[in-house]
Amino acid sequence: MLVTLSIRNLAVVEAVDVHFFPGFHVLTGETGAGKSIIIDALGLVAGGRGSGDLIRYGCDKSEIEALFDLSAEHPVWDTLERLGIEGNPEEHLLIRRELTSQGKSTSRINGQLVNLTMLREIGEQLINIHGQHEHQNLLRSDRHLSLLDTYGDQLISPIKRKYQDQYSQFIKVEKELSDLLESSQKAYQMLDMYRFQLEEIAAAELKAGEDEWLSEERLKLSHSEKMMDSVGSAYELLYGTQGLEAVSRALSRIDDVSSYDEKGLKPLAEQLQSAYYQLEDAVFQLRDYRDQIEFNPDRLDEIEQRLNMISGLRRKYGDNVEQILEYYKRIQQETDLLENKDEHIEALRSRRDKLLGSLMELAKELSEARKQCASNLARQVEQELKDLQMERTSLEVRLNQQDDPNGYEHEGRRVRLGKQGMDTAEFLISPNPGEPLRPLAKIASGGELSRIMLAMKSIFARHDEIPVLIFDEVDTGVSGRAAQSIAEKLYILAKTCQVFSITHLPQVACMADHQYLIEKKLDDGRTMTQVESLSDEGRVKELARMLGGVEITEKTLHHAQEMLNLAEAQKASRKASGQ
Repeated sequence: MLVTLSIRNLAVVEAVDVHFFPGFHVLTGETGAGKSIIIDALGLVAGGRGSGDLIRYGCDKSEIEALFDLSAEHPVWDTLERLGIEGNPEEHLLIRRELTSQGKSTSRINGQLVNLTMLREIGEQLINIHGQHEHQNLLRSDRHLSLLDTYGDQLISPIKRKYQDQYSQFIKVEKELSDLLESSQKAYQMLDMYRFQLEEIAAAELKAGEDEWLSEERLKLSHSEKMMDSVGSAYELLYGTQGLEAVSRALSRIDDVSSYDEKGLKPLAEQLQSAYYQLEDAVFQLRDYRDQIEFNPDRLDEIEQRLNMISGLRRKYGDNVEQILEYYKRIQQETDLLENKDEHIEALRSRRDKLLGSLMELAKELSEARKQCASNLARQVEQELKDLQMERTSLEVRLNQQDDPNGYEHEGRRVRLGKQGMDTAEFLISPNPGEPLRPLAKIASGGELSRIMLAMKSIFARHDEIPVLIFDEVDTGVSGRAAQSIAEKLYILAKTCQVFSITHLPQVACMADHQYLIEKKLDDGRTMTQVESLSDEGRVKELARMLGGVEITEKTLHHAQEMLNLAEAQKASRKASGQ
């Protein structure tokens, strides 16, 4: 669960530290008080994108910290280990996010820097935020298949992964085949050019690195006369009376008198002896090098011609010999492909057909798994809707295959295959008995959408293992008994995970285990948002405000207290019955 949330300099929030507990939490307050800022902060912690516009005016950065207490069995610990982030299930998990006024973002998990992708992967396992806009996902039939696959993840995902691996291979082979079939006269023109280029490069008999060592050899040959003169002169100077002979005589002179001062002269004599040997070795190396210097105008001319030829090839095929040889290998493969086009086409067709057969079998298997999950999902949603005052509602998750004249044969039809398989899904609803099932987008009201989404979230929560579930005004468009049923559903849902709800409805607020008041205040002429954890007395006053508006009367206070008492009695009854 989420233990603590700390916010610094985010929008109109200057400094807020809020502690949370297990169970059902509601955030209430006037419209515009800043309730959505709390949701925005949690969204940033979960890896949402931020910007400099979110930073409080006049500040350089905003900071958000969230502390989580998670069971040792929670899958996030395995994810942390895979990402190389230190984490100990016996300790809390700390996430910190900073935004600067320049739009830069820094994220840390347990003090370790992480990128936004890593933060999002972790955040998705900790927090699920249901915003008001998510109702619209139910109106978009293109999102329904994804919702079904999320519900049936355990059964569907293994088959779907196999299908998508096979689909990637199939698409690759299909493209290769298509490209090969489309190549025509232009391809054969390329074949003539490739053959010429292959002959030209092959005739050169290039060797890797040849241009480099030929350039080095040319440099030496073109300056061989000057090298002979300089190296020979150096040899004569060092070998003659001014070189080795002079050092030898100096060493002999010192040896003559070294017995008179061994401490002073013996080290000098040894140093000269060493210098003599080193100089002698250098002299002999100079002599050998001089003897190897070659005057060979014919070889120089041969190298020049070779380098000119390589230079011509470099202008056409690459910056150096290695690149020319790589180009040679590539066009060799292209030439083989074009020369044996028919054989390659047949081989690709055979492979394509084999992959397609396997792919269609996996697509059918995937479709069957979805049909099973669709039936189960519809039945469970209907059961949840009974608790939400929609007991007469019928729901169907209908699977179809999209016809495509250029598609693939399936049960006497040609259907389209895509990355998600061959299915499309659509939620159909009949709110009243006797009415036909129709697309959700065409007949559902805002209140019905809210309750259908809450029903699905309640079902998904049992599968997802996400510890923190946040609803941003899930009760939009409902009132009366329907609002009460939503409150009861959120309370029950909070038995399996920590639930937060932003609400304007007292029926929802009174069922909460914990209530927080979000309000704006002026301090030195500046607006700031505060978060207050309400006591029992504070809850009565806030519920009275929600019931009566600006003016709180004895009647609204009495009514608020009565609502809380009834809610507590209902919760006690549920606990007694094991709900």
